[in-house]
Amino acid sequence: MRVLELAQIMAGPTAGMMLADMGADVVKVEKLPGGDDSRGYREPRVNGVSAPFLILNRNKRGIALNLKRPRGKEILLRLVRDADVLTENYRRGTLEKLGLGYDVLSKANPGLIYCAISGYGRDGPYADKGGFDLIAQGVSGLMSITGEPDGPPVKTGNPVADINAGILAVTGILAAWAHRLRTGEGQIVDTSLMEAALQQTYWHAAIHFATGESPGPTGSAHILTAPYQAFRAKDGWINIGGANQANWERIAEGLGHPEWRDDARFRTNTDRMANLPALTALMNAALATRTKAEWIDTFDAAGVPVGPVNSIGEALSHPQALARGMVVDLVHPQAGATKALGCPVHFSATPTSVTRPAPMLGEHSREVLAEAGYSAAEIDTFVAEGVVEALSGSA
Repeated sequence: MRVLELAQIMAGPTAGMMLADMGADVVKVEKLPGGDDSRGYREPRVNGVSAPFLILNRNKRGIALNLKRPRGKEILLRLVRDADVLTENYRRGTLEKLGLGYDVLSKANPGLIYCAISGYGRDGPYADKGGFDLIAQGVSGLMSITGEPDGPPVKTGNPVADINAGILAVTGILAAWAHRLRTGEGQIVDTSLMEAALQQTYWHAAIHFATGESPGPTGSAHILTAPYQAFRAKDGWINIGGANQANWERIAEGLGHPEWRDDARFRTNTDRMANLPALTALMNAALATRTKAEWIDTFDAAGVPVGPVNSIGEALSHPQALARGMVVDLVHPQAGATKALGCPVHFSATPTSVTRPAPMLGEHSREVLAEAGYSAAEIDTFVAEGVVEALSGSA
């Protein structure tokens, strides 16, 4: 699969990165001047290179192209002829204004899969608004259910709308690819940050549809079952998951309070949810007597879901994360030795591979243009005119 990635910053590059990890040839087409806006994120930087750009653009080749120039448009149209997929995350109408909308691109390549990731989708009253993760989390209701009860609105610590939109884009692209393999037909794949955030509210939407109520935040606690949240041990926090009756009874036993199983306040899940503050206080008091490691050993032995609340550093160095290849080493021509997250999808017959660092701006311009049939002299002209930036001999 050949993918032209016109997307930038996070949602679109997430999709391109996942496709590249699974074997696609992803060519990142960066704008001129400057390239992907995430190149400009000043901190943190690794030997002058943006760490956010590095993390999302590994395994891709890069070309820098000025699409506001007629020759830049001509070059993109030639690249589109041999592409299977094009991704973009501009506001609706941006590429159309450049004369590069789906109607034009699909004439150059009727089999093209055109994936648009926007703030709110390609239709509806918000279709022309720009998209940002924070705003999408608010519009979707996510911020109303995140944080502690009676606290201010809180966004998730990670940009869940951006990242999930990228994952949804991959799902849509692969479904469209399956259709194309059967029929030869391309199509538009359309998803948005708002929908990607709204999709995360399944349990809360179920409650609203059933009751008409809008659930609020519950901290780390589950909205449907208890005890299922973070608790404080003697030396820090652990998560304990009593998602069913059997686990609850094991938890009570493990905490040294088997009488809680028959306590009228805690006997059933409905009882426990109705008396959650009292249950949480009692469990925290019991858990404060021993360390995280001791409690984890106790609950592991009893078959109760349990785990530490790790820092990002602890999570990235966890033996299970390392065993699953979720941390990979790369060498970048400017940044030097770097690390990146691995691919979270594993295959028995077609394993993923992370071998290429994020491209320098215009690093593969000459290579990609030569593959498209341009001569060295033509490429030199493009560079001299500022239509293309190439790593060597750049304008």
